[in-house]
Amino acid sequence: MSTTAEKFKSQFPDVEWQPLPAPNDHSEFVYYGFAPGKTILKKGHTRSEGRRAFPSDVIYDRDVAVPLRDGVKIYVDVFRPVDSDKGQKVPAILPWSPYGKTGTGCQQYDNMAPFRVGLSLDQTSGYEKFEGPDPAEWPQRGYAIVNVDARGAGESEGTVVFWGQQEAEDVYDTIDWISKQPWCNGSVGMAGNSWLAISQINFASRLEHPALKALAPWEGRNDIYRDTLARGGKKHNAALHKFLLAGFAGPNAVENMPAMLPAHPFFDEYWASKYIETKNINVPLYVVASYSSQLHSRGAFHTFRTAKTTQKWLRVHPYQEWYDLYRAAMVDDLQKYFDRFLKGADNGWEADTPRVRLSLLGFEASGGVAPTVCERPEGEWPLARQDLRRYYLDARNMTLALQDVGAESSVTYRGDDMYACSDFTYYFDKYTEIAGYAKASLWMSCKDHDDLDVGVQVRKISKNGKPLDSLNYPCPVPIDEVPNVNTAKCLGPQGFLRASHSITKVDELSTEQEIFYQHDRRQPITPGSVVKVEITLWPMGMAFEAGEGFMLRVSGHDMNFPETSRIKAASANNENVGTHEIHTGGKYQSYVVLPFI
Repeated sequence: MSTTAEKFKSQFPDVEWQPLPAPNDHSEFVYYGFAPGKTILKKGHTRSEGRRAFPSDVIYDRDVAVPLRDGVKIYVDVFRPVDSDKGQKVPAILPWSPYGKTGTGCQQYDNMAPFRVGLSLDQTSGYEKFEGPDPAEWPQRGYAIVNVDARGAGESEGTVVFWGQQEAEDVYDTIDWISKQPWCNGSVGMAGNSWLAISQINFASRLEHPALKALAPWEGRNDIYRDTLARGGKKHNAALHKFLLAGFAGPNAVENMPAMLPAHPFFDEYWASKYIETKNINVPLYVVASYSSQLHSRGAFHTFRTAKTTQKWLRVHPYQEWYDLYRAAMVDDLQKYFDRFLKGADNGWEADTPRVRLSLLGFEASGGVAPTVCERPEGEWPLARQDLRRYYLDARNMTLALQDVGAESSVTYRGDDMYACSDFTYYFDKYTEIAGYAKASLWMSCKDHDDLDVGVQVRKISKNGKPLDSLNYPCPVPIDEVPNVNTAKCLGPQGFLRASHSITKVDELSTEQEIFYQHDRRQPITPGSVVKVEITLWPMGMAFEAGEGFMLRVSGHDMNFPETSRIKAASANNENVGTHEIHTGGKYQSYVVLPFI
């Protein structure tokens, strides 16, 4: 019988498998060698000078082989309380990704964000898996941490794959192995950011294991086509994925998923094989989301909204995900959640924890007057009390109005210019909060080409019209001296659409705010013809004082900063040709819908 890996290669024979260097041959890969064995890290142990010390003795089972159903072996590191060798069984937390196992890999907080993403060197031990819980923290709380090198990563056998059925089966087999270890109480949870979150929902959407008792996907996407590689049907984030591919190391190869987009520009069976049906998830969920991620924000909110389980909670913080992961209060909060579902503790989690905790950005670091609202209790998402209001674009004076605009007018920008845009503004006369999903409905044309890629963004502006930035974590310098990268600065939500994909709108899945496109075909736009372009922006939450306002920015490109300083501005994503024209007023009532609360 064929293995899942063989079936995948047979179904998609055009997948490119990019060869990987071994960990010790990769110039940027932090690697501590392969040394199976068991040791005890004594209380006070530090991995290197200045790192966090272990507050208790911890058993460190290193490079332990885990057999998978197809004969492949992957390797894990297990950190557990010393009492777990004396009959005191403990639950396990499994962080899953191919990014490195125990402080290994190319992705390190030192090189992924300015000022170590706000984390002091002694805030983590250096034994943590990138984007995962710290093994110096959890054994003292009565848990084992099982850091994994996923299939094809590090010394693990096989080839690295991006999610899908293969990863789900690997996670299942690993959970099964963990649950049968003599030190385990039979309960397993999963936790972490980004890939470590995506792997959780990917597994739970496809398979179930009785030992998996709770998930904590703290910011992860579910739709790789629409969320990352082809937002709005256009090429997106190519440089980011080239950067990520360069960060893998292993014995064989990695699935070059980004290279599939030119051959599969529409949503087809390949992208469907990566799509995560979050509606199938029926295990307790502690979902975390933010507005700062241009990779995970929409997917994190979507996971909470759609998951089948009724035991689900959403916390929306105003920071960057890595900074939030290690905040002491949030570690305590996560322990309370895991104590409830992995240990069966009657600790009041359900009664004490709001279904939704919502933050609204105030943008104070760059001059915003309204203070940030931090994790305010709410009953649901989106908020039932939202009040949808339309603001109509007026190209005569580049403003927004609450009434239809009578006279027709238009404004242009160069679609292929990475700095060109058209900005429309509005100012509030009283304190205002906005939270939810915005939608732009624009009448547009391009006389130079049979298509146009359109991006829209909502920015908060000061009383004098200055666009404001939100600082994602504490920095030792003023915001103007912080590098312009998305990990450090949040500008505002965006949305995109390739106009030729408008034909793929699915009416039964669309609302006044949220438009869903299948992206499975295109209908060329007649050059010069005026067409309606409907674009849903990613989730937003902002607070405004009287006199402050918002700007609707329209352009042909990604308007946010690159994720890290190692990624250049996304000029390679721009496939526009010539000039875009925005039509307003008269028979062309272009508008933006905003959710007020």
